[in-house]
Amino acid sequence: MGIVHLTLPNRFNVKKEKLPFFLALEEFAARELTEYPELFFMWQVPPTVIFGRNQDILNEVDLKFCSQNNIEFYRRKSGGGCVYADEGNIMMSYITTSDEVTTTFSAYTSRIASVLRSLGLNAEATGRNDILVDGKKVSGNAFYHIPHRSIVHGTMLFSTNIDNMLGALTPSSDKLQSKGIKSVRSRITTLDSRLHMGIEEFKAYVLDQLCDEEHQLTDNDIRDIREIESTYKSQSFRFGRAPFATVTRKEHFDGVGEIEAAFDIVDGVICHVSLAGDFFPVGDIDTLASALENVVYDASAITDTLDGIDVSKIIMNLSNEQFINLIIS
Repeated sequence: MGIVHLTLPNRFNVKKEKLPFFLALEEFAARELTEYPELFFMWQVPPTVIFGRNQDILNEVDLKFCSQNNIEFYRRKSGGGCVYADEGNIMMSYITTSDEVTTTFSAYTSRIASVLRSLGLNAEATGRNDILVDGKKVSGNAFYHIPHRSIVHGTMLFSTNIDNMLGALTPSSDKLQSKGIKSVRSRITTLDSRLHMGIEEFKAYVLDQLCDEEHQLTDNDIRDIREIESTYKSQSFRFGRAPFATVTRKEHFDGVGEIEAAFDIVDGVICHVSLAGDFFPVGDIDTLASALENVVYDASAITDTLDGIDVSKIIMNLSNEQFINLIIS
């Protein structure tokens, strides 16, 4: 069995749906449609900022710009950084039976790059999560892992409004410097300037290259998806827990991303730990944060506390030594 194209009921008006519906659809499919080893679907939304599970919205999104330009914003359950989506940005969702996150991630981005190369584009999968054409980014991807299933989802910049993208997102200067660039605009491109086809023709081509079967959701499936959707719409999930800290440490690690650790130190003891950033969690972040609470703020004490905890199993590619140096730096 190859990749199965997941479709909605014929009478369903997909153009009315916003981001939380599609994130809920992914989650439903991953948890419930386990008879299919691989699933894939594409979707588009009105102008929306999508930020990662562990990011602080106030640091990542220009809320005033979003309000002035009717751009919505939502949190997803996968890690990684902020992305901007609109009708010209094709979102792609891939769901597979896998516990090996890194391999799955790499295999998927390589497969999408291959599809682009079949159209004559100079495309390559690179870094943690990007797909480049002629050295410029057209796709960024993230993943969400549940037991025995992985969701990889990402962007495909076809005819995206770049001005809205740059206005809505507020990446830190550290992140920009770490990538060795002067502006975001210099790093990205759109496919419409490179292909002699429209967006619908492009989507049809991708489906033809990737999928060889189809599964249509039922009305009962949609009702279940609506229940999951409500969790993404809640204010508490959208805004997350605001960092509460006396000390803030932030650093960018190659192959990992940016990590910000915020915590109080009371009488020499760590408490109220918050971890944020555009890294990819492969385990329970709260477990790592909780392990540091009530620990003496000392390198040896933190090292002893983390003995038996493999940080790379919680934050992809981050070593225990790097994490400890971040906290103590």
